[in-house]
Amino acid sequence: MQTSKDYLHIFLDMGDALLSSGAEIFRVEDTLNRMGYACGAAQMNVFVITSSIVITMEFPGEGVWTQTRRIKEGDGNDFTRLELLNDLSRRFCDQPVSAAELRDEFDKIITNKPRSLWKFWGSILAACSFALFYGGSIQDAIASGLGAVLIWSLQKYFRPVCMNEVTFQFAASFFAGCVICEFTLLWPFLHMDKIMIGDIMLLIPGLMSTNAIRDVLIGDTLSGIIRLITALLLAAALALGFMGAIILSGRLGI
Repeated sequence: MQTSKDYLHIFLDMGDALLSSGAEIFRVEDTLNRMGYACGAAQMNVFVITSSIVITMEFPGEGVWTQTRRIKEGDGNDFTRLELLNDLSRRFCDQPVSAAELRDEFDKIITNKPRSLWKFWGSILAACSFALFYGGSIQDAIASGLGAVLIWSLQKYFRPVCMNEVTFQFAASFFAGCVICEFTLLWPFLHMDKIMIGDIMLLIPGLMSTNAIRDVLIGDTLSGIIRLITALLLAAALALGFMGAIILSGRLGI
């Protein structure tokens, strides 16, 4: 026999997955509230910030249940997963199912991992395109694409062992900057600034800062400030990494 606790656990997992996929705070709260009322809850209270989810559900005759989930850093934005989770929540609100069935549908979405090669080719395409867009030559675009391969490799193999995202951001930008400086040493006809611009776009926290401002404007001030501070720290680490590579290369006479 299913109880409110069964739904509570799956709702926490849903909120965690939404946040980790890049969803806005208000979207997570609204989704969980709608799903809770759809499954028969008499009262739903959902509080979400970037690092925590608190859900309180009250079912008639079952009392009140509350649980908190600490949200760890996600793996970045996954709009495919976000779209699938939104579709699942809408279908559940239209036609509620048991907690076990909802869990099965949720697990299918979570186990469907994005193909690593898609991100590989996407990184190369983005870096080359931005290098060309900002005035670089074809040779600059190719060099920027090679830098994108390095960044993709660091994201895949080095990021999991980093203590936090700021550390990874600095290390990735520093290593990429050093490689780009080496490119300009070996091939003087390359433009270092154009190549760096293409690779910087792979690491810049643009969506995070946009969501931070949006959170503040719609009233989620605390979450917006947290996201904005995180975005500024990541941007500072990014700038320091490339600047450190340029200074080091200058000292070495590159």
